[in-house]
Amino acid sequence: MHHEIIRPLTPAFLNAFIDMKRDFFAIDGYPFDDALMRENTGYFLDHPEVGKIFMIVDEAGTPIGFLILAFMFSFEFGGRIAFLDELYLGDKARGKGYGKYAVNFVKAYAAGNDLKAIFLEVEHHNERAAGLYEASGFKDHHRRLMIYRPE
Repeated sequence: MHHEIIRPLTPAFLNAFIDMKRDFFAIDGYPFDDALMRENTGYFLDHPEVGKIFMIVDEAGTPIGFLILAFMFSFEFGGRIAFLDELYLGDKARGKGYGKYAVNFVKAYAAGNDLKAIFLEVEHHNERAAGLYEASGFKDHHRRLMIYRPE
């Protein structure tokens, strides 16, 4: 696989990205708001300091997935860190090495951009993804992930 398989999201891939986001949310039954997703995507593209969206394409240049890195600053970890907010591959792209390639891309991106750590979440039922991340050097953080959502 070549490095061009993962490239920053451009307007040409926006609709494909939104369609894949819809498919990704449907896997676990999360609600999907098309207008909000487009608004948030526009915000990300207009504010690269908050994160990066990358498309994953096959050798023909057809979009087959995406990954999203959201940036934060952590005193605990000594600088900028990233949250691998989402990594998605369409059904036809799974089991072909693209996931491993994408995780290695994220690790290389982190090293090349002085990110001190990469965090991610995996749904409890998604053993395949957990196995991919563990095989790539990710470890259980041994802390509880908690959330507060203001109403």
